[in-house]
Parts: sequence; structure tokens; C-alpha cells
Amino acid sequence: MDRILILDFGSQVTQLIARRIREAGVYCELHPNDVGEKFIREYEPKGIILSGSHASAIDEDTLKADPYVFKAGVPVLGICYGMQTMAAQLGGGVENGKVREFGYAQVRAHGHSKLLDGIQDRQGPKGEGYLDVWMSHGDKVTALPPGFQLMASNDACPIAGMFDPDREFYAVQFHPEVTHTKQGTKIYNRFVHDICGAGSQWNMPEFVPQAIQRIRDQVGKDEVILGLSGGVDSAVAAALIHRAIGDQLTCIFVDTGLLRLNEGDQVMETFAKHMGVKVDRVNASEDFYRELKGVADPEQKRKIIGRLFVEEFQREAKKLPKAKWLAQGTIYPDVIESAGAKTGKAVTIKSHHNVGGLPESLHLKLLEPLRELFKDEVRSLGLELGLPREMVFRHPFPGPGLGVRILGEVKPEHADLLRRADAIFIDELRKAKDADGTSWYDKVAQAFAVFLPVRSVGVMGDGRTYDYVVALRAVQTTDFMTAHWAELPYDLLGRASSRIINEVRGINRVTYDISSKPPATIEWE
Repeated sequence: MDRILILDFGSQVTQLIARRIREAGVYCELHPNDVGEKFIREYEPKGIILSGSHASAIDEDTLKADPYVFKAGVPVLGICYGMQTMAAQLGGGVENGKVREFGYAQVRAHGHSKLLDGIQDRQGPKGEGYLDVWMSHGDKVTALPPGFQLMASNDACPIAGMFDPDREFYAVQFHPEVTHTKQGTKIYNRFVHDICGAGSQWNMPEFVPQAIQRIRDQVGKDEVILGLSGGVDSAVAAALIHRAIGDQLTCIFVDTGLLRLNEGDQVMETFAKHMGVKVDRVNASEDFYRELKGVADPEQKRKIIGRLFVEEFQREAKKLPKAKWLAQGTIYPDVIESAGAKTGKAVTIKSHHNVGGLPESLHLKLLEPLRELFKDEVRSLGLELGLPREMVFRHPFPGPGLGVRILGEVKPEHADLLRRADAIFIDELRKAKDADGTSWYDKVAQAFAVFLPVRSVGVMGDGRTYDYVVALRAVQTTDFMTAHWAELPYDLLGRASSRIINEVRGINRVTYDISSKPPATIEWE
């Protein structure tokens, strides 16, 4: 199978490069930027991509690609920092820019390079092509290496792209992998298919038997415990592992008291009754609320919730003496945001309770069959495994549950208010249809309510109220690494707000979050 090698220099969006390559039907792997000649030869890539980075290409201890990358005889594509290190390593110039670029930018294409030829968002008065792109850089290339030609430019960055047509080296200062770069998918398809000559051989029907065999080889005759949350990731992980090893899998469903409305009963109905999976339900809500009392810091809350999860698994493991593995629905976005990718070079945004941090006292090995998959790949896998569509396309729910959707201290009464408000919002999204009959729940990638620990004055009837505030959040995204706030119809928002205020005693004000990611994250904590 044709393969693309991505060398990771530590950018927060490096994983998106892998996602774009896989969308093109090409298998790829992400590895540290400093892998050597032996590794590259054995990997036999059809092409190599150099990622972005938070580092500077002009520092003394700067990250570099192995020199063999440029001698391997395959096309190379540099992205942002990848362009800068390509220029520096091949004899060009890189300097700290006087004007930094973060966010939307427009670049002009030059030179009719194979990478950008015919790819544009608009034409100028002289027929020149322009691209709408997303920039995130301070340093910039100031001198082309020998053999290179100019490929793209703008006022802030005169060398925004470069290429060497003889060696088929290409580099762009912008990030084609993020959705803000409108032609990014075409650019990556052009590179892997037309320039590298890779075929479209990566798909879920072929992935399933390979994943099942890996699980069987890894686990053998051991028993496995899986933490079932009711979310898409753990559901697909459970279905995949159950397909591989059957009754060797026992799912532990920990009812933390931080779940969505009626979610506990729904989980048991779906998995235990209809799928025939062994599920043990543990009611631990009192333990979680007790440990979270007085704690307001988001990272501390996440760590407490993660620790309690582990402790619950330890207790349940004693009931399963043959259990040797703890399975989790960890996926790529969890890993990159915790800086827990294989390279470990990325800057931590927030920790995830299911990424790393497992104590030695757990005495269980970790099984993460979805760790290399993005959310849409997980959904495709779920459908391939025969899971119900309504389960597979259920919106993501964070591992810590409502613990990170209640700002500040987590209290049972606040969780009850939030659960009911959230259920109303989701109900209105499901009922509201657009012109083609698609519900707004299906049109947005994720939607939920957030409890704000502030009170505001209100009037109900002839009386004054002094109650809590909830914020509604809905985003549209394909990769969950970047996201736009969803432009929901006003009447939908109005109905949700009216119902929440009238039906949930204790809430008298509803707001709508119109922040995009970046600079905000999808979750509030």
C-alpha cells in the first residue's frame, strides 16, 4: 500500500495533515521530525511532508529534518515551519518577521507550479490567481535556496511559497490542512496523487479486519475492561473489541452523576440488551461530587475525574482476575491536545482524562484501538461495524462529562439544572429542520449547554428573580481541531431559550456562544 510519511515538528494542527491525506484515500503515518535515514528507507514513502511547529527555525537548537529527507528521491512538501527548515537546510534564508501573520490571509500564486496550477479562489485583473489561506507564523523565508522558484506571495510575506521543479520540493507558509484554507483539500490531493503518484487505498472496509487482528494478536486470551461512557468513541471501541474477542470484553459503565439526562439507562439499553455486551454499571456519583467539592480549576477537575475513573476500574478489576487490559476510546484529537502524541513536541492546551497518566498501581495494560483515528473516521468505522446511525452520529461528549461544562465548582444541583437545559436545547435542534429536511442536530457537529456560576436579575410574572445563566454552544467542523460557531436560526434559539427559562426553575437567562476555534476551544473548560 502506498504511504506518505509526515514528519512532526510539534504543531498543534499536525494531526490535520494526516486527516487530509487519509481523506484523499492515502495511508500515512506521523513520526518525529528527526527520524533517520534507516527509518525513511524502510518506510519507503511515496512522499514526505514536513509539518509546522511552535519553534523558531532561527534558534540555535532548532528542530531539523534528517538530511536524507532531501536525498530520498521522493517529493517533499513543507508546511509553515516545514517550509522554513527546508529553506534553511537547503541554503536559503530565514529571518524573524517584522510583521507576524495569525489568521486569515490572501496570497498570490506565481510560477505555475505543479502544486498550485489551476487551484485558486479568485482571479485578479491580470488573470493572476489568489488563494484565501490561514497563516500562523512569525519567522519567514527571506531568500530562496538554490534551484527554487517563487510559488506564492503577499505583502507581509514576499516568499509565501516556493518550489524546486527538478527535485519536486514544494513549500508553503500557510496551512492547507485547516478548513480556513479553502483550497487546502485540493492542494493535498494534488501533492499525494499527482505529484507523489499515490493511489487511493485507505478505507474502512480494509481497516476493520486489520484492526480486529491487531486486537487479537495484542490481547490473546486475556480479558479486557473498557470504560463505557455512552459517547461515540467508547461505543465504537466497544463494538470493535467485542467483534474481535467477544466475551473476553467486560464494559464498565461508571455513572459519575455528570452524564446527560437519562444517559445511564440509555447506555444499558443499547449495549447490554441489544448488543449482547457484558456491561457492569457502577453508581459512583456520590464519590465524584465529594471529591470535586470546592474545586474550581478546570485542570484540577479533569485530573480528579480521571483519577476517580482509574480508581473505579481498579476496584472492578479485582472482580475480574483474568483482566489484563484497560481499553479506552482515545482518538487523535485527544492525544494532540494533551501533547501526548508519539512525538511529544506539541504544547499542551488541556489534558484529557483518558490520555496518559495511568498509574503503575492500575496493573492493567492499555488498549487503544482508535488512537490513530479522527472523529469522522471513528464514525465511519462504527457504521462499518453495524452500529445504529443515531448512535454513531451522536454529538461528542467529553470524558469528564458535565464536570467541564459547569464552570467553577461542580455541585449536584448545578448538574441537575444543566442536564435539563441541555436536553431541551438538543430536543429543539432535533425538531428544527432546514429546507431539505435535515435537522439542525445533524447539521452541526457538536452542541451543548454550559452552566455559568453567575446569577442575573430577571422578572417572571410580577416577581423578581435572581437565578443562574446558561450558555448554548453549537459548532460546525469536520475535524474538531478547528471549528466555526453555528449560525442557528433565531427562531430556533428563541424557542430553546424560552423553554429553558420556563421549564427549568433556577435559570432565568440564556446566552449563545459565537466564538470559533481558534482562538477559543469547543468546550469552555
